[in-house]
Amino acid sequence: MTAVSDLLLVSAAAVLFVALLVWGARLPLLPLREVIVKQELREVKRGEIERALSERLRGNLFSINLEPLRLSLEQLPWVRHAEVRRVWPSSLEVNIEEHVPVAFWGLATGQFVNTYGEVFSAIASQRPDESMPLLVGPSGMAPEMLAYYQQAEEMLKPIGRVPQVLNVSPRLAVQLKLDDGIIVELGRQQTKAPVKERLERFVEHYKSIMSVARQRPKVVDMRYPNGFALRVAALPATENKGKP
Repeated sequence: MTAVSDLLLVSAAAVLFVALLVWGARLPLLPLREVIVKQELREVKRGEIERALSERLRGNLFSINLEPLRLSLEQLPWVRHAEVRRVWPSSLEVNIEEHVPVAFWGLATGQFVNTYGEVFSAIASQRPDESMPLLVGPSGMAPEMLAYYQQAEEMLKPIGRVPQVLNVSPRLAVQLKLDDGIIVELGRQQTKAPVKERLERFVEHYKSIMSVARQRPKVVDMRYPNGFALRVAALPATENKGKP
């Protein structure tokens, strides 16, 4: 009898709790009065947040569904992640993580790679940092390409060069364009001759490459196992003055 009595008390308490929630949700009490954005944002504007939330702010603090609000915010171009929580007695608190661009992506305008190696499309309200590198490659390879770019950037520091463009072909051949205009052909990844080793060889012989060429080479081809090849721009034709 004691067990049955306890069970009935627990059931009654649960029913009462649910009834209180339903009652509280229907009361015109605790109306939502403000939305608080916790951090200062660089690209996402207050008006964008208001438009994203306006049609979904229905109900009071208890009844409003937070998940559609979060998803709506994450549809904004510069929002990588959003969180929404209730703040007693009448507010919603919004936390937004913006995309932080570290590279341009592809040849289309308005595509970037963020710090996580994720590609996103957006129009910057502020002028993009023109010193950011350009990554061009197959869809889905942005994380690997960003990691390799950062590795190449460190490897080139001893010779004072900075990679500006990293291009990976559909066949996964790697090419770097440096800040002095030189294109370094590194080829495809191979077990016996990794791309990293070819770039190390370029750095090691950079001074020799510059001294051997009569003019700055246009392309340095490092795909050879024990050497390299240089291609220079064609010299302009000279005029034969004094001849008919």
